[in-house]
Amino acid sequence: MSEQRRQAERHVVIVGAGMAGVQTAVALREQGHTGPVTLVGAEPHQPYDRPPLSKAVLLGKAEGSAFDIDFEALGIGLRLGVEVTGVRTGERELDTAAGPVPYDVLVLASGAEPVRLPGTEGAPGVHLLRTLDDAERLRPVLAEQRDVVVVGAGWIGAEFATAAREAGCSVTVVEAAGRPLAGALPAEVAAPMAAWYAQSGAELRTHARVERVEPGAVLLSDGTRLPAGAVVVGIGARPATRWLAGSGIELGAHGEVVADDHLRSSAADVYAVGDCSSFPSGRYGERLLVHHWDNALQGPRTVAANILGDAPVAYDPVPYFWSEQFGRFVQYAGHHAESDELVRRGDPAGVAWSVCWLRDGALAAVLAVGRPRDLAQGRKLIESALPLDPALVEDPSIPLKKAAR
Repeated sequence: MSEQRRQAERHVVIVGAGMAGVQTAVALREQGHTGPVTLVGAEPHQPYDRPPLSKAVLLGKAEGSAFDIDFEALGIGLRLGVEVTGVRTGERELDTAAGPVPYDVLVLASGAEPVRLPGTEGAPGVHLLRTLDDAERLRPVLAEQRDVVVVGAGWIGAEFATAAREAGCSVTVVEAAGRPLAGALPAEVAAPMAAWYAQSGAELRTHARVERVEPGAVLLSDGTRLPAGAVVVGIGARPATRWLAGSGIELGAHGEVVADDHLRSSAADVYAVGDCSSFPSGRYGERLLVHHWDNALQGPRTVAANILGDAPVAYDPVPYFWSEQFGRFVQYAGHHAESDELVRRGDPAGVAWSVCWLRDGALAAVLAVGRPRDLAQGRKLIESALPLDPALVEDPSIPLKKAAR
């Protein structure tokens, strides 16, 4: 048997049935893998897409968001509702609640899990929004138009607050930092977004810390008591990798699988993709941990190509994500650092504006609010690394691509 054929017939087991895991399985078939492919998911539901959970599913406009994929026709085995508890890389076996699962090649695509608010584990009326079950538990909360307190003014907090206001709920968002999106954007960029909350009828309380959650109320550290028929926590996510403890697979500072530029882990024939892993970016000169849908869509193609082994493919994308909040479409491409030059395009008090970050004269990142053309052109400029004229970048009437020198 030729080496190429042997590679194509190995049993690939994928842990995680979200976007990254599903797209890895599909990409393997598309790229010619003929061996068995098994997708192991902790949830009992058919694999589904997550972005609709904070929108259509939450508001009752859709019952679910299952992927439109015929797994049986593709010869992809599904093992759903199976919790993976560990991996023994020497024996090439997964440990699961349903017994051991052998593999020839393992793909880690276990995603991320939401950070819980300390002291609220199991508290009635406290919700997270990560899974289909979470969205289904929250749907009646919105339908009954209860008073809602959202903890955290990040991306997920803003999206949930948007949906809750659309449903007619009274919404208060409490944020420990002094502005929304404090962990993602610098103050001069994020500060104007605070006005979006009031414009939508939601109250945003910054520099606010939760002391405790009581039945029907949230008590803040300054003594303020907020009425709360439900509390939704959106204070971040961390890689879902605790089950890898003791496996010998290298984890990074955030608990993520440390992958190389081919998305291989430190263990032989073990790959990692999506929210659970970081990768070195040659483009940005640092390791990136990207918790966004597009990364879970793009990475699997690289993983599949490297499993099949015809020619190693490096993974170095321009990160991209979007968020729909308070009637605005927010998009971001690239990766910026504090030292990058910030150039505004348009008035942030208006309905459409952008911010560009320049590094050594070239575009490193772009944030576009209601300016999708800036995002599309900016993404291509980041890929090309062409030097730009800052004066032309700053003029919102000039197409961004025209700023290239």
